Amino acid sequence: MLKTKENRRYQLLCNCVLTVMTLFMIFPFVLLFMSSVTEENTLIMNGYSLFPQKFSLGAYQYIFQNGQKIFHAYGVTIFVTAAGTCINVLMSSMLAFGLSRKNLPFRRILTFYVFFTMLFNGGLVPSYIMYTGTFHIKNTIFAMLVPNLLMSGVNVLLVRTYFANSIPDALYEAAEIDGAGQARIYFQIALPLGKPILVTTGLFAALGYWNDWTNGLYYVNQERYWGIQNLLNKMISDVQALTSGLMSKQMAGMLSTMPSVSVRMAIAFVAMLPVLAVYPFLQKYFAEGIAMGAVKG
Repeated sequence: MLKTKENRRYQLLCNCVLTVMTLFMIFPFVLLFMSSVTEENTLIMNGYSLFPQKFSLGAYQYIFQNGQKIFHAYGVTIFVTAAGTCINVLMSSMLAFGLSRKNLPFRRILTFYVFFTMLFNGGLVPSYIMYTGTFHIKNTIFAMLVPNLLMSGVNVLLVRTYFANSIPDALYEAAEIDGAGQARIYFQIALPLGKPILVTTGLFAALGYWNDWTNGLYYVNQERYWGIQNLLNKMISDVQALTSGLMSKQMAGMLSTMPSVSVRMAIAFVAMLPVLAVYPFLQKYFAEGIAMGAVKG
């Protein structure tokens, strides 16, 4: 009986701690949304609050007044995220599958080479010259796909560790005895059994593509190739230019009615809303993949 009471107390304490931690994590998102729907003058005078005194959708009206640009930018980002994530997962898993095979020649050297890319890179200027001068991706959709995001050394090592430690070698040996080649083993054994880690690394890649705005900043000058992050960043720059008085005096009327503070909150909320909507459906694979992919080096 005493042991049961101790267990109940311990469980109650754990639940309380987890509840507090959950509230701390949810609080910034709620505050962000409530600030975005607060009237501009009220927000400036009273600061941020979970219970705004005056409700207003002016910030969202400002964002969506050019709805065609918003939806076009969302379309670019969705396409780039979907295509880039699929290519990233495919390339990373193919390299990881090869590195996980114990009979691969120079396996340790190749693994160290992948790890080395996590520590050093060529730098911004050489990368810019290579992508624009050699591959000619400037002002193309490939500028949003290729630089820095097409493959990740972290993802490769995570998938390699999962393949090496979670899939028995006996399965590979049985498939080879039955006459299966390496490509068939990869597609029919490794990929189906590696779904948890592939979803995990895919989520990493998708978040990288969704949140990326540096590729659009460095390699794209044409607005039709901008993603949602680049477009929203341009809106923030316009707001800052207005509030700093860099534009003509004819813009004074617009400045007096434009929400300059709440619009920043609305832009942040619009940018992260799709990620918040998708993440709960992938959470179980994410946790399982992290736990299994980090078992051993």
